[in-house]
Amino acid sequence: MRSFRDRFAGYLGTVIAEVQVGLGPCGELRYPSYPEANGTWSFPGIGEFQCYDKYMRASLQAAAVAAGHENWGTSGPHDAGEYKQFPEETGFFRRDGTWSTEYGHFFLKWYSGMLLEHGDRVLAAAEAIFGGTGVTLSAKVAGIHWHYRTRSHAAELTAGYYNTRHHDGYEPIAQMLARHGTVLNFTCMEMKDEQQPGHAGCSPELLVQQVRAAARAARVELAGENALERYDEQAFAQVAATAEAAGLSAFTYLRMNRNLFDGDNWRRFVAFVKTMADGGARTTLPRCDTGHSDLYVGFVDAAKEQRAPESEAAAAL
Repeated sequence: MRSFRDRFAGYLGTVIAEVQVGLGPCGELRYPSYPEANGTWSFPGIGEFQCYDKYMRASLQAAAVAAGHENWGTSGPHDAGEYKQFPEETGFFRRDGTWSTEYGHFFLKWYSGMLLEHGDRVLAAAEAIFGGTGVTLSAKVAGIHWHYRTRSHAAELTAGYYNTRHHDGYEPIAQMLARHGTVLNFTCMEMKDEQQPGHAGCSPELLVQQVRAAARAARVELAGENALERYDEQAFAQVAATAEAAGLSAFTYLRMNRNLFDGDNWRRFVAFVKTMADGGARTTLPRCDTGHSDLYVGFVDAAKEQRAPESEAAAAL
């Protein structure tokens, strides 16, 4: 971080307005509990706890001794299943499983606490390094929406978020970010519950509402991004509605690629940007150029028509 600050010192606070601090996999504050590489995990698996290296085991042992239950520190849960399983297939995550016992509370509090301590240390360093440069710090929190409708919220637990039917896991995260003046950047802003597979127990909308409430309670700014590549009006409308309701300070659209510049996709995207700029009011892209920007329907349509003969000529050759 120091090298970045020194190299780009002349741009910080002007060209570079925000620095997002990486805190884990994909830059998110979480454990690598659901790795997709080599087919280790697949949606909507519960993932696995990441507490078996010598450092985590030593910390767990010390916490167990301090709690007066030395035997709780010998290892992580033995009944938490495997990456691709469902909650009810395990002893730990099923409806009234081990997660709801005294031992379960001890383990989950320790496990999530270690993640919070990690985030706290990294952000304290970032705050010291970038303080006075004029940039805003932000941090990503993962939108783990599958199995959200179950009691245990298994996929969130393995990722390090102690969030269950009876315990709020996002308030402590928001409070930690607030201590460092860091924006909470959350994902899955484009998702609707009705679009998710029924067997996965998903609820991205309720999850976003919970995180929004946690951010407000901690008085920390909330920003967002979409989780999947979407170019349809329904996704854009959902983002705009969420942004207006949550008062998002910023939104990152994923992602700029060839598909984005397809005529129809680009037209919908430009209308979406105008909607966001206008505070959520639905905007229709004009049929003619009034702003001298080439961002209008006629230009896109003309460009498509111009490409068509060129494609035909190339095919003839």
